Amino acid sequence: MRSRRLNLVCLADMEPEAPNGAVIEFRDVVYDLPSGQRVLASLNLRVQRGEILVLLGRSGSGKTTTLKLINRLLSPTSGEIFVEGKAAGAEDVVRLRRRIGYVIQEIGLFPHYTVERNIGLVPSVEGWPQEKILARAMELLQMVGLDAQLASRYPHQLSGGQRQRVGVARALAADPQILLMDEPFGALDPLTRDELQREFLALQQRLHKTVVFVTHDLNEALRLGSRVALMEGGKLVTVLSPPEFLRSNDPLAAAYVRAFGSGLDSAAHRGA
Repeated sequence: MRSRRLNLVCLADMEPEAPNGAVIEFRDVVYDLPSGQRVLASLNLRVQRGEILVLLGRSGSGKTTTLKLINRLLSPTSGEIFVEGKAAGAEDVVRLRRRIGYVIQEIGLFPHYTVERNIGLVPSVEGWPQEKILARAMELLQMVGLDAQLASRYPHQLSGGQRQRVGVARALAADPQILLMDEPFGALDPLTRDELQREFLALQQRLHKTVVFVTHDLNEALRLGSRVALMEGGKLVTVLSPPEFLRSNDPLAAAYVRAFGSGLDSAAHRGA
């Protein structure tokens, strides 16, 4: 599994990056609520091309806030965020979001749209011809393990696992290089969650996206992550590979390992 991570990190597409090679970079980022409460404090973090960086932490640690700052659903109080070498705050927000896929736990499918129309939403806005949108929707349904016959159904006619697959397909529709995923499998039953984690890893081996993935589950973090960024109280505690995390002497990392117990051995082997 170590070689898979190295292969992902070493991919070098010809898109602009920051001078240090990061696709996403936080530089001294602070985020305060309107009330003045500090949610993120001096965050410095780099996400390398092709890796799955997992943001791990309990509720209120700042994980989702960090994710939303990348596609400007939130704006930092101070500091800068760079996406593919450009300051996110200086870029047109619509253009920025259209080139970043976003998958959330609640899926967010439009209930009055068919599966095909949900998947084709961003390509449609981008002005793709209808034939190309349909072909892309069919391609993605197959890619995420869904039957093409589901294209004409509505979200309420699908199971939770099927809806989540459609959500992933929609995020991939315009072929973004960056995916933001906020606890996408958290609401699913354990068997479906395991199945989707396996499928997601297989998909990533084919597509080599740069992924920022939020979870509070250490098993999931170790299974999916190239690296795990541990957060607590709005601060970045440490960033470690899965094997390093299991061996870490950091008190909070060690507490997570103790809390999750014996099930971690299999999780660390990436879906073995």
